Amino acid sequence: MKQYSFLVLLICLFTAGSAQNNTPISITIDAAATGEPMKPVWAFFGYDEPNYTYMRDGKKLLSEIASFSKIPVYVRTHNLLTSGNGEAALKWGSTNAYTEDSLGRPVYNWHIADSIFDAYISRGMKPIAEIGFMPEALSTHPHPYRHHWKPGVAYDSVYTGWAYPPTDYAKWGNLVYEWVKHCVQRYGETEVNSWYWEVWNEPNIGYWKGTPTEYYKLYDYAADAVKRACPGTRIGGPTSTGPGWDKAESFLQNFLTHCASETNAATGKTGAPLDYISFHAKGSPKFLNGHVRMNMATQLKDIIKGCNVVRNSPFKNLPVIIGECDPEGCAACGMATNPENAYRNGTMYSSYTAASFSRIYDIAKSTGVTIEGAVSWSFEFENQPWFYGFRDLATNGVDKPVLNVFRMYAMMKGNRLNIANTSAVPFDSIVNNSVRGTQRDLGAFAAGDSKTTSVMIWNYHDDDLPAPSQSLTLNFQHLPAKKITALLYKIDSARSNAYEVWKKMGSPQQVNDAQYKQLEAAGQLYNETMVKKQKITNGSYNMKILLPAQGVYLVRVLYEE
Repeated sequence: MKQYSFLVLLICLFTAGSAQNNTPISITIDAAATGEPMKPVWAFFGYDEPNYTYMRDGKKLLSEIASFSKIPVYVRTHNLLTSGNGEAALKWGSTNAYTEDSLGRPVYNWHIADSIFDAYISRGMKPIAEIGFMPEALSTHPHPYRHHWKPGVAYDSVYTGWAYPPTDYAKWGNLVYEWVKHCVQRYGETEVNSWYWEVWNEPNIGYWKGTPTEYYKLYDYAADAVKRACPGTRIGGPTSTGPGWDKAESFLQNFLTHCASETNAATGKTGAPLDYISFHAKGSPKFLNGHVRMNMATQLKDIIKGCNVVRNSPFKNLPVIIGECDPEGCAACGMATNPENAYRNGTMYSSYTAASFSRIYDIAKSTGVTIEGAVSWSFEFENQPWFYGFRDLATNGVDKPVLNVFRMYAMMKGNRLNIANTSAVPFDSIVNNSVRGTQRDLGAFAAGDSKTTSVMIWNYHDDDLPAPSQSLTLNFQHLPAKKITALLYKIDSARSNAYEVWKKMGSPQQVNDAQYKQLEAAGQLYNETMVKKQKITNGSYNMKILLPAQGVYLVRVLYEE
């Protein structure tokens, strides 16, 4: 009887899901119903290991990102002041910017830090210059200093001597002053004024081994130094994590109170400089019954909580940067040790990113907070196994499907457009429950300017399980053109997907030149021309699309003369 009941349940669930997916869905995009400008919140990336920046695959990936973005991309990395020989390792890096001589006098060396920033500036990118971590010569608890963490080892083992407060806050302030002054001399004041500077990373967890009050002091000295060296540049913080779970005492809220009204440890005055606010937001995937289940709700709740804290503070009009905005917390934890991270190689990462980033715009609008950027903490891991399951944009110089979502976002210009989409999962439902059961997020996000209308569509579900494709009709209305060209870009199991090609090769860890070229080509964004210079009537154009599960498509309608 139990087996029979279970079989009936399976049939009912499959029938319900199939009926939903096979019912044609209509999405209407009104090119005349323009909303707020589409800020390029996607154009922010980051990673732990700064020395990857100027290595072979790191330089290649930076060049690719810079090439598809028409606006400057901001890049954030840890360990810019960490002591060491510049050797890269998982969750580790160093620049050796600060040492001391035998008499305890500061010795500054900007060579490695310059190599990192040079790689950005030469490509038209800009740093989010993270002021951290603590040099060994200044740490109150210097030994052990360097960690040797590996996937599968307890995460807390990374919090070694670099995470401690300084022995001398004045020396800390002078270090920051000399660094910023050097950057002004090397790159020019106008360039440095276009950067963001921030103090530390996630000081409300193990990344900071001091008290909150000691962090405020660290911030005060650093912010004062930045403004003395380059008054026009932007300083921010606290880059704390987990607004959604930080309920008992909000680190973010207390930091804002300090900047507004408490005594500045460096100057003795009231308050501290603050030009923007940053916090982090993470999702929470799990591995259940042999498959990955994502959870977008926790990430969105983090963003909402953080924005509400800002909205209710004296700094409600300052811009916000979500300093790390990801499906979960450990980029360097591969799927071998963390099976819940198996989503990272294929299209589930792509559809999650498309769906979650689109909701950031909704949160900004509903809270009234200016979200300037959302840093995808995903770059690349040099000299690591192919498709190991790191949270990265490329593996061994070959792009993963998720990078193509950012290529799509980069092509969306102008203002947001009104969409009528009854199939979309309501925002409140996603925030409370994510996307579960027979429900699928058949979402859409549109933007347009005087030359084009673009709509991104996705077929997302939390569970990484097989599901039917979905029939969609896109109805474009009030297009200001008599002729159009329509281009379709696809990310699915067959296109823009080097991972599936690699698996068909037999998942080789030794790739020959011919295979590499094939993988490299497969990683690029696939596109096809649907119609070319087609006449339309009354500004209307309809397009039918079959959208696979976890697929992300972009339609660009170009206006012809």
